[in-house]
Amino acid sequence: MSDFQKNIWAPWRMEYIDTLDGGEGGCFLCDYREHPERNAEQYVLWRGVRTLVLLNRFPYTSGHVLVAPLRHVGALEELADDELLELICMVRDAKRVLERAVNAQGFNIGFNLGRCAGAGLPDHMHCHIVPRWSGDVNYMAVLGDVKVIPQALKRTAELFAKVAGEMKLPAGGGA
Repeated sequence: MSDFQKNIWAPWRMEYIDTLDGGEGGCFLCDYREHPERNAEQYVLWRGVRTLVLLNRFPYTSGHVLVAPLRHVGALEELADDELLELICMVRDAKRVLERAVNAQGFNIGFNLGRCAGAGLPDHMHCHIVPRWSGDVNYMAVLGDVKVIPQALKRTAELFAKVAGEMKLPAGGGA
């Protein structure tokens, strides 16, 4: 197979790459913090007093959510106790909403702290919540080395808002 046949072209990904390492976009989480009027276009789902919950615009799978402190910090130990408590409560609530909104059967939840741990934005820590389903690693990933994202971000945001409202979660703010 030629190298061309092995490539998946994703020019939209450059938007993300440009925001890394002090690119034109700087820290996108800080930009989101500063512009609540752009929640919908930035897929910010909730804003707390100290944190925000948003859809990952470059997801591993449908429903991939990020939870981040509003303050620009790169490590857990830099968070004050009230920030850490709100952050983990937002992770809990977002997981509960995703469970119902996208019918997730499991989750990968975690932090990539430091560049060598895979952090694409090492100076503004955030938690990943990745929904999983039985059989979600199918032949496309195994044979084709390709991930399929079956749901548009806008639809995921709509479902998240609907379910969060039904659950009457006190997470604060919405998209």
